[in-house]
Formats: sequence, C-alpha cells, structure tokens
Amino acid sequence: MDQTIVEDIIKKVMAQVGSTGTPESSVAGDAIPVELSGRHVHLCEEDIKELFGAPLTHVKELSQPGQYLCKERVRLIGPSGVIDNVAVLGPARPKSQVELSLTDARILGIKAPVRQSGDVAGTPGIVLTSGSGLAGLEEGVIVAARHIHMSPADAARFGVSDNQKVDVHMDGSRPAVFKDVIVRVNKDFRLAMHIDFDEANSCGLGKNARGKIVGVTQEA
Repeated sequence: MDQTIVEDIIKKVMAQVGSTGTPESSVAGDAIPVELSGRHVHLCEEDIKELFGAPLTHVKELSQPGQYLCKERVRLIGPSGVIDNVAVLGPARPKSQVELSLTDARILGIKAPVRQSGDVAGTPGIVLTSGSGLAGLEEGVIVAARHIHMSPADAARFGVSDNQKVDVHMDGSRPAVFKDVIVRVNKDFRLAMHIDFDEANSCGLGKNARGKIVGVTQEA
C-alpha cells in the first residue's frame, strides 16, 4: 500500500480523536460520538525492546484517558502482503496485539477474527519490523469488535451495562444499524463509539459522526 495513503489515514484518525478530560459525558441527549479507529498495534515491553531498543515516545493523548499515540511506527508482514507505517499506541500492554480492518487482513493474507481488545488467545500471528528490529507474534492479530466506551454515569443514562450488546443507528449518507456493539463501562472512560474505516465507509459517515442506541442485541 502506498505510504502516503497510510499517512493520510493516520492523520484523519488523529484529527477525529479528541483530547482527554473528564470521563463524564459532555454530549447532550442520546447522541454518541463516533471515532474512527485506523489500523494500529499495542506492544508488550519485550517487543518494544526488540523493535526499538528504547521506551516508546509519547506524541499525543487519545480520547480515552491514559492512551496515547507514539512516534514509533512498524511494518506488518503477513503471508501474502505487507502494510507500512502502522501506528503504535501506548502504554505497553501485557501482550502485543495488532488491530486491523477486514480489508487490512485480506491485504496481509490473514484470517483475523472479530474480537474484543485483549482477547487474543488462538488468534493468528504476524511479523513486525521497525528500522532496527524485528518481533514475531505467535498470536495477537484481531479485527476489533465495534464497541462503545462509557462511564458508569453514561451507562445509567442509557440504561445499559458492561458487556451488553446493543444496536446503534448510524446517521451517515447511507444510514445503517450496527448490531452487536459491545458496551464497555469504566469510571475512566469517555463516551465514544469506536469503529474501523470499513464500517465507517459502509454507511458513509462524515466528520463529527454520531450514533444512537436503538435496541438491545444481547444482555450482559
């Protein structure tokens, strides 16, 4: 994939991600802000050392408190393709994880399952390289399940609970209802729904996209 295209995508993702602040909702009514999540990796300390030989370099806070974009980038090498200049997010995690769209997975030749972040047991592996290092993951490649971050106050307001699955109406140029959207509740979360570019393009979402919970797919 052309590196310029990848860089443009990353810039668009970062432009739509707000700075951190109070975890309580600042969105009036029943609208839920929607953020687009481009391909990225989370790394454990061992893989950070193998790839970069030094700690990650903080560049910008992301919308969820404690999460940040790093200066470092990696190349993803799959069975049938490569993707360059992939963003690294901090801080370090217990296990490395690569989050892709289904389109990305096809480019790499990987059958990545749809999973919640952190649920990597039994998932495909991949090779990561930097300008100075290499790390091979035996597992850790997923397509992130669409989800909504909420504070307990937001969950009470919407009448939902942690790990419940809901239906969300997306009001884009091609309106659609996304089912099986996982609700994730934590006192440190800010209200935001996260989807990838495949999902956003499917319903023609534009800037300042919003969603609305319209039903329950599955109880927690």
